[in-house]
Amino acid sequence: MNKQYELSDLQAVLDELREKCPWDKKQTIHTLRQQTIEECHELADAITSNDWDGLKEELGDILLHVLFYTKIANEQKKFELGDVIEGIVAKLIRRHPHIYGDVVVKDQEDVKRNWENLKLKEGKSSVLSGVPTSLPPMVQAMRIQDKVKQVGFDWENKDQVWDKVIEELEEVKEAVAIHDAGRPTVQQVEHMEEEIGDLFFSIINYARFLHVDPDQALAKTNKKFMNRFQAMEGLVKESGKSMTDLTLKEMDLIWDQVKKGI
Repeated sequence: MNKQYELSDLQAVLDELREKCPWDKKQTIHTLRQQTIEECHELADAITSNDWDGLKEELGDILLHVLFYTKIANEQKKFELGDVIEGIVAKLIRRHPHIYGDVVVKDQEDVKRNWENLKLKEGKSSVLSGVPTSLPPMVQAMRIQDKVKQVGFDWENKDQVWDKVIEELEEVKEAVAIHDAGRPTVQQVEHMEEEIGDLFFSIINYARFLHVDPDQALAKTNKKFMNRFQAMEGLVKESGKSMTDLTLKEMDLIWDQVKKGI
Protein backbone atom coordinates (compact mmCIF):
# COMPACT_ATOMS: atom_id res chain seq x y z
CA MET A 1 0.00 0.00 0.00
CA ASN A 2 1.42 3.40 -0.99
CA LYS A 3 2.23 5.78 1.83
CA GLN A 4 0.04 8.89 2.04
CA TYR A 5 2.61 11.67 2.31
CA GLU A 6 1.96 14.70 4.51
CA LEU A 7 3.41 18.19 4.84
CA SER A 8 5.96 16.92 7.35
CA ASP A 9 7.26 14.44 4.76
CA LEU A 10 7.82 17.25 2.24
CA GLN A 11 9.64 19.25 4.90
CA ALA A 12 11.82 16.22 5.74
CA VAL A 13 12.75 15.70 2.09
CA LEU A 14 13.56 19.41 1.71
CA ASP A 15 15.73 19.32 4.84
CA GLU A 16 17.69 16.36 3.45
CA LEU A 17 18.10 17.97 0.02
CA ARG A 18 19.25 21.20 1.62
CA GLU A 19 21.90 19.25 3.50
CA LYS A 20 23.08 16.82 0.82
CA CYS A 21 22.24 18.12 -2.68
CA PRO A 22 24.84 20.53 -4.17
CA TRP A 23 22.15 22.45 -6.09
CA ASP A 24 19.74 22.80 -3.17
CA LYS A 25 22.58 23.83 -0.86
CA LYS A 26 23.39 26.86 -3.03
CA GLN A 27 19.89 28.28 -3.34
CA THR A 28 19.02 31.65 -1.83
CA ILE A 29 15.80 33.68 -1.86
CA HIS A 30 17.27 35.57 -4.82
CA THR A 31 18.20 32.54 -6.92
CA LEU A 32 14.76 31.04 -6.29
CA ARG A 33 12.91 34.21 -7.30
CA GLN A 34 12.83 33.67 -11.07
CA GLN A 35 11.98 30.00 -10.67
CA THR A 36 9.06 30.93 -8.43
CA ILE A 37 7.79 33.35 -11.09
CA GLU A 38 8.04 30.59 -13.69
CA GLU A 39 6.15 28.17 -11.43
CA CYS A 40 3.39 30.74 -10.99
CA HIS A 41 3.11 31.08 -14.77
CA GLU A 42 2.95 27.30 -15.14
CA LEU A 43 0.18 27.28 -12.55
CA ALA A 44 -1.62 29.97 -14.55
CA ASP A 45 -1.27 27.85 -17.71
CA ALA A 46 -2.85 24.87 -15.97
CA ILE A 47 -5.73 27.06 -14.78
CA THR A 48 -6.29 28.52 -18.26
CA SER A 49 -6.29 25.01 -19.77
CA ASN A 50 -8.61 23.68 -17.04
CA ASP A 51 -5.95 21.00 -16.50
CA TRP A 52 -6.70 19.58 -13.06
CA ASP A 53 -3.78 17.14 -13.06
CA GLY A 54 -1.47 19.97 -14.07
CA LEU A 55 -3.03 22.19 -11.41
CA LYS A 56 -2.31 19.59 -8.74
CA GLU A 57 1.30 19.26 -9.86
CA GLU A 58 1.93 22.99 -10.08
CA LEU A 59 0.39 23.60 -6.65
CA GLY A 60 2.89 21.07 -5.32
CA ASP A 61 5.73 23.03 -6.92
CA ILE A 62 4.44 26.28 -5.40
CA LEU A 63 4.13 24.62 -1.99
CA LEU A 64 7.73 23.43 -2.29
CA HIS A 65 8.85 27.00 -2.97
CA VAL A 66 6.92 28.31 0.03
CA LEU A 67 8.65 25.78 2.25
CA PHE A 68 12.02 26.46 0.63
CA TYR A 69 11.84 30.20 1.33
CA THR A 70 10.72 29.47 4.87
CA LYS A 71 13.58 27.00 5.30
CA ILE A 72 16.12 29.62 4.22
CA ALA A 73 14.54 32.23 6.49
CA ASN A 74 14.71 29.80 9.40
CA GLU A 75 18.39 29.12 8.72
CA GLN A 76 19.02 32.87 8.91
CA LYS A 77 16.91 33.14 12.07
CA LYS A 78 14.38 35.48 10.40
CA PHE A 79 11.16 33.51 10.82
CA GLU A 80 9.68 29.99 10.81
CA LEU A 81 6.74 28.34 9.04
CA GLY A 82 4.61 28.88 12.15
CA ASP A 83 5.19 32.63 11.87
CA VAL A 84 4.03 32.58 8.23
CA ILE A 85 0.86 30.69 9.17
CA GLU A 86 0.19 32.91 12.18
CA GLY A 87 0.59 36.03 10.04
CA ILE A 88 -1.83 34.98 7.31
CA VAL A 89 -4.46 33.64 9.73
CA ALA A 90 -4.35 36.86 11.77
CA LYS A 91 -4.60 38.98 8.62
CA LEU A 92 -7.56 37.03 7.25
CA ILE A 93 -9.44 37.40 10.55
CA ARG A 94 -8.56 41.10 10.80
CA ARG A 95 -9.66 41.85 7.24
CA HIS A 96 -12.94 39.94 7.43
CA PRO A 97 -14.78 41.86 10.16
CA HIS A 98 -18.06 40.89 8.48
CA ILE A 99 -17.29 37.30 9.50
CA TYR A 100 -15.28 37.75 12.71
CA GLY A 101 -16.78 41.06 13.85
CA ASP A 102 -19.95 43.11 13.66
CA VAL A 103 -19.50 44.75 10.24
CA VAL A 104 -22.38 44.20 7.82
CA VAL A 105 -21.79 43.83 4.06
CA LYS A 106 -24.21 43.51 1.14
CA ASP A 107 -22.03 41.81 -1.45
CA GLN A 108 -18.48 41.01 -2.58
CA GLU A 109 -17.88 44.62 -3.63
CA ASP A 110 -18.51 45.74 -0.05
CA VAL A 111 -16.01 43.11 1.09
CA LYS A 112 -13.34 44.42 -1.31
CA ARG A 113 -13.97 48.05 -0.28
CA ASN A 114 -13.64 47.14 3.39
CA TRP A 115 -10.43 45.23 2.60
CA GLU A 116 -8.84 48.30 1.00
CA ASN A 117 -10.01 50.63 3.78
CA LEU A 118 -8.58 48.30 6.40
CA LYS A 119 -5.22 48.24 4.61
CA LEU A 120 -5.13 52.05 4.66
CA LYS A 121 -5.91 52.03 8.38
CA GLU A 122 -3.07 49.55 8.87
CA GLY A 123 -0.63 52.11 7.49
CA LYS A 124 -0.68 51.72 3.71
CA SER A 125 0.08 55.10 2.12
CA SER A 126 -2.01 54.48 -1.00
CA VAL A 127 -4.64 52.09 -2.29
CA LEU A 128 -2.12 51.33 -5.05
CA SER A 129 0.76 50.51 -2.71
CA GLY A 130 -0.20 46.83 -2.78
CA VAL A 131 0.17 46.53 -6.56
CA PRO A 132 3.54 44.83 -7.27
CA THR A 133 5.69 46.70 -9.79
CA SER A 134 6.96 43.36 -11.11
CA LEU A 135 3.51 42.16 -12.27
CA PRO A 136 3.05 41.63 -16.01
CA PRO A 137 1.70 44.95 -17.36
CA MET A 138 -1.75 43.61 -18.24
CA VAL A 139 -2.25 42.03 -14.83
CA GLN A 140 -0.91 45.18 -13.19
CA ALA A 141 -3.45 47.29 -15.12
CA MET A 142 -6.25 44.98 -13.94
CA ARG A 143 -5.13 45.33 -10.32
CA ILE A 144 -4.78 49.12 -10.59
CA GLN A 145 -8.29 49.49 -11.99
CA ASP A 146 -9.79 47.19 -9.40
CA LYS A 147 -7.99 48.99 -6.57
CA VAL A 148 -9.10 52.52 -7.49
CA LYS A 149 -12.64 51.25 -7.99
CA GLN A 150 -12.79 50.43 -4.28
CA VAL A 151 -12.52 54.15 -3.40
CA GLY A 152 -15.13 55.16 -5.99
CA PHE A 153 -12.81 56.24 -8.83
CA ASP A 154 -14.52 54.40 -11.65
CA TRP A 155 -16.82 54.74 -14.64
CA GLU A 156 -20.56 54.44 -14.08
CA ASN A 157 -21.25 51.92 -16.85
CA LYS A 158 -19.61 49.96 -19.66
CA ASP A 159 -20.93 52.29 -22.39
CA GLN A 160 -18.82 55.11 -20.97
CA VAL A 161 -15.79 52.84 -21.00
CA TRP A 162 -16.45 51.81 -24.61
CA ASP A 163 -16.63 55.50 -25.59
CA LYS A 164 -13.21 55.87 -23.96
CA VAL A 165 -11.89 52.93 -25.99
CA ILE A 166 -13.06 54.62 -29.22
CA GLU A 167 -11.54 57.92 -28.09
CA GLU A 168 -8.19 56.27 -27.38
CA LEU A 169 -8.30 54.43 -30.72
CA GLU A 170 -8.76 57.75 -32.53
CA GLU A 171 -5.81 59.18 -30.63
CA VAL A 172 -3.68 56.24 -31.75
CA LYS A 173 -4.70 56.92 -35.37
CA GLU A 174 -3.79 60.60 -34.96
CA ALA A 175 -0.39 59.73 -33.48
CA VAL A 176 0.29 57.31 -36.35
CA ALA A 177 -0.76 59.93 -38.91
CA ILE A 178 1.64 62.48 -37.42
CA HIS A 179 4.40 59.86 -37.43
CA ASP A 180 3.78 58.94 -41.07
CA ALA A 181 3.43 62.52 -42.32
CA GLY A 182 7.12 63.31 -42.31
CA ARG A 183 10.46 62.15 -41.07
CA PRO A 184 9.75 60.15 -37.87
CA THR A 185 11.26 61.44 -34.62
CA VAL A 186 11.90 59.75 -31.31
CA GLN A 187 9.19 61.89 -29.74
CA GLN A 188 6.65 60.75 -32.35
CA VAL A 189 7.46 57.10 -31.71
CA GLU A 190 7.14 57.66 -27.96
CA HIS A 191 3.81 59.42 -28.57
CA MET A 192 2.50 56.39 -30.49
CA GLU A 193 3.69 54.13 -27.70
CA GLU A 194 1.90 56.28 -25.12
CA GLU A 195 -1.37 56.30 -27.06
CA ILE A 196 -1.26 52.54 -27.68
CA GLY A 197 -0.66 52.07 -23.95
CA ASP A 198 -3.73 54.21 -23.23
CA LEU A 199 -5.74 52.12 -25.69
CA PHE A 200 -4.68 48.87 -24.02
CA PHE A 201 -5.54 50.30 -20.59
CA SER A 202 -9.03 51.31 -21.72
CA ILE A 203 -9.69 47.92 -23.39
CA ILE A 204 -8.63 46.16 -20.18
CA ASN A 205 -11.02 48.43 -18.31
CA TYR A 206 -13.83 47.52 -20.70
CA ALA A 207 -13.11 43.81 -20.18
CA ARG A 208 -13.39 44.39 -16.44
CA PHE A 209 -16.86 45.87 -16.88
CA LEU A 210 -17.81 42.77 -18.89
CA HIS A 211 -16.47 40.55 -16.06
CA VAL A 212 -13.96 39.08 -18.51
CA ASP A 213 -10.37 38.41 -17.44
CA PRO A 214 -8.40 40.04 -20.29
CA ASP A 215 -5.19 38.24 -19.39
CA GLN A 216 -6.90 34.86 -19.57
CA ALA A 217 -8.77 35.88 -22.72
CA LEU A 218 -5.50 36.79 -24.43
CA ALA A 219 -3.83 33.60 -23.16
CA LYS A 220 -6.62 31.55 -24.75
CA THR A 221 -6.33 33.48 -28.00
CA ASN A 222 -2.55 32.95 -28.03
CA LYS A 223 -3.06 29.22 -27.50
CA LYS A 224 -5.72 29.07 -30.23
CA PHE A 225 -3.45 30.89 -32.68
CA MET A 226 -0.49 28.63 -31.89
CA ASN A 227 -2.61 25.49 -32.35
CA ARG A 228 -3.91 26.73 -35.69
CA PHE A 229 -0.52 27.87 -36.94
CA GLN A 230 1.09 24.56 -35.98
CA ALA A 231 -1.74 22.71 -37.73
CA MET A 232 -1.09 24.84 -40.80
CA GLU A 233 2.60 23.99 -40.61
CA GLY A 234 1.64 20.32 -40.47
CA LEU A 235 -0.51 20.55 -43.61
CA VAL A 236 2.23 22.37 -45.47
CA LYS A 237 4.78 19.76 -44.42
CA GLU A 238 2.47 16.96 -45.58
CA SER A 239 2.34 18.60 -49.00
CA GLY A 240 6.13 18.36 -49.24
CA LYS A 241 6.68 22.09 -48.94
CA SER A 242 7.85 24.51 -46.27
CA MET A 243 6.19 27.68 -45.09
CA THR A 244 8.76 29.84 -46.86
CA ASP A 245 7.78 28.23 -50.20
CA LEU A 246 4.26 29.71 -49.99
CA THR A 247 2.91 33.14 -50.77
CA LEU A 248 0.84 34.97 -48.19
CA LYS A 249 -2.29 34.28 -50.25
CA GLU A 250 -1.55 30.54 -50.28
CA MET A 251 -0.97 30.57 -46.51
CA ASP A 252 -4.25 32.43 -45.99
CA LEU A 253 -6.13 29.71 -47.88
CA ILE A 254 -4.62 26.99 -45.68
CA TRP A 255 -5.28 29.11 -42.59
CA ASP A 256 -8.97 29.35 -43.50
CA GLN A 257 -9.02 25.59 -43.94
CA VAL A 258 -7.47 25.06 -40.51
CA LYS A 259 -9.88 27.52 -38.86
CA LYS A 260 -12.83 25.39 -39.94
CA GLY A 261 -11.38 22.43 -38.08
CA ILE A 262 -9.96 24.16 -34.96
